[in-house]
Amino acid sequence: MTARLSLTALKYLSLAAAAAVVVLPLLTMFSTSFKTPEEMAGGDILALPASWFNFENYRIAFENGNMLAAFGNTAFILLFSITGTILIGSMAAYAIDRFAFRLKKLVVALFLVATLVPGVTTQVATFEVIDAFGLFDTRWGPILLFMGTDIVAIYIFLQFIRNIPVSLDEAARMDGATSFTIYRKVILPLLKPAIATVVIIKGITVYNEFYIPFLYMPSEELGVISTSLFRFKGPFGAHWEVISAGAVLVILPTLAIFLALQRFVYNGFTAGATK
Repeated sequence: MTARLSLTALKYLSLAAAAAVVVLPLLTMFSTSFKTPEEMAGGDILALPASWFNFENYRIAFENGNMLAAFGNTAFILLFSITGTILIGSMAAYAIDRFAFRLKKLVVALFLVATLVPGVTTQVATFEVIDAFGLFDTRWGPILLFMGTDIVAIYIFLQFIRNIPVSLDEAARMDGATSFTIYRKVILPLLKPAIATVVIIKGITVYNEFYIPFLYMPSEELGVISTSLFRFKGPFGAHWEVISAGAVLVILPTLAIFLALQRFVYNGFTAGATK
């Protein structure tokens, strides 16, 4: 009995410690965003702000960080990148699961191999290709790179497609439907939970990406959320209250979307779409 209580206490203690490691920096950043420069000069980073209604830091972060344009550029890139990932990933998963073709196992293996190659090792060649297409310093360069789907998206779609009865395909073929028609009218509508999962996972990846926008879109007017925050290291390099306010502005949209779609994220890896 004593051993069981000790294990239970240890379990909850470890969970509380893990929660503190995750939550404490976020709470500190949130409280810092309301502090004045004088309060920050005091040096007590864990102290609460004198007023929770000091939104001056948010105004400075929004205006000087050109956040409105950054949100617009980020939304534009997200829209096309996620749409491309969904179409390419679902089509690839549909072809892998439903069709028998030569070198099928090799194709799947190549997807896995591609994920093992560090992206930085191919950046010189990738940059030359993007520049040759005339897409450098445009939104379409990063979009083209982000649209290349990944094995995670294919895996998620595969799990759902494998749970869709093949009899639905056969019934549609008897009615004269082509393979693409089956994909568009039978398979794709049943992939809504998987699509929601891919949207949130890919969306967070693209939303947080810094290296690709920084390298391929150096112009200030093409800045995205991540590169806009990076600009604060210049004139606002020591103004942590402004940097914290900008970080809160960046986190809020992601948090809202995740809370709205979290049930799809949790179910998307294990559940399938059946009819």
